[in-house]
Amino acid sequence: MPVRSRDAAAFIRAWHRHHPPPAGQIFAVGAADENGVLRAVAIAGRPVARHLDDGATLEVTRTCSDGARNANSVLYATVWRAAKALGYNRVITYTQDGESGASLRGANWRVLAQRRPRPGWHTPSRPRVPRGTEYVARTLWEPAQ
Repeated sequence: MPVRSRDAAAFIRAWHRHHPPPAGQIFAVGAADENGVLRAVAIAGRPVARHLDDGATLEVTRTCSDGARNANSVLYATVWRAAKALGYNRVITYTQDGESGASLRGANWRVLAQRRPRPGWHTPSRPRVPRGTEYVARTLWEPAQ
């Protein structure tokens, strides 16, 4: 189901206390139960990495669920279908070291690359606030087409 930006952000704030909603988005989708109650959301936006921001690529920047079974897998598959329908050629996302990626495999996504831990994005010329993701290895995923 489509989800408004503010509703996706409110859902994330309610269920995912450790990470705030991402700053920007192109669209959000949700998974509802048989009673129409929103159980999970996914937000797709421009890729965070500048070199991947080519205008034809989207990144799933956040998913969040209340624990509903298979909800994240449904959302990853839905984001890919919606992105293709909007004319995008590629969708990516990342998992952090220690996350299994089971919902991505369930949605038929594949590992593209392993990213080494990095110290963060802070530089003297462009100060950044630490977000807790420094020195964490990541895995890059995309749909298996």
